[in-house]
Amino acid sequence: MTSNYQPSMLDLAAGSAPALEPLAGRIVRHQLTVGAWVDVLPGWMQGSDEVFETLLGIDWRADRRQMYDNVVDVPRLLRWFGGDEQLPHPALTRAKAMLSAHYAEELGEEFVTAGMCLYRDGRDSVAWHGDTLGRSARHDTMVAILSLGAPRQLSLRPRAGGHDTLRFPLGHGDLIVMGGSCQRTWEHAILKTAKPVGPRVSIQFRPINVA
Repeated sequence: MTSNYQPSMLDLAAGSAPALEPLAGRIVRHQLTVGAWVDVLPGWMQGSDEVFETLLGIDWRADRRQMYDNVVDVPRLLRWFGGDEQLPHPALTRAKAMLSAHYAEELGEEFVTAGMCLYRDGRDSVAWHGDTLGRSARHDTMVAILSLGAPRQLSLRPRAGGHDTLRFPLGHGDLIVMGGSCQRTWEHAILKTAKPVGPRVSIQFRPINVA
């Protein structure tokens, strides 16, 4: 894949196998509104470029979806790993276990699935949405997103308006966890950009086994 991707300087300097920072005492919580929050830990996975290169080689799927009267290409590639599937790199298995342990009390269950998106360049995107897969729109869920590769802005805004859009640049092993009422009362997006950006892989860990 030809791209504008630039490896992480931290990864090049470390030259080591993927490693995960402890979450306790490092991840920072941002309280939003109406019970929503996001936790952020830049560079949670060190040496993430090895995992990123592995994921570029998996069997990605190009989807098409109905939009009004037309069927259009989904502007990103997709891969879903159910709870009974082995993840393509052991560092991702460790990541899922560490997240489940750290959020055990708030989550009340383990992270089960890993949905993955490959954003090939700035033309790939995902529209404003909230993740309520397998849940009632009245119940909270939690989504943990590990970002690998070139950074892209994850934008967050409240569904009811009245708050500035928040933006988090995510890539090279960064982690963001959206919890509380975030999926019901806020929405998030990866918006298209005309800037030259390389590929990014987003791994979304969820506690429900629904594709």
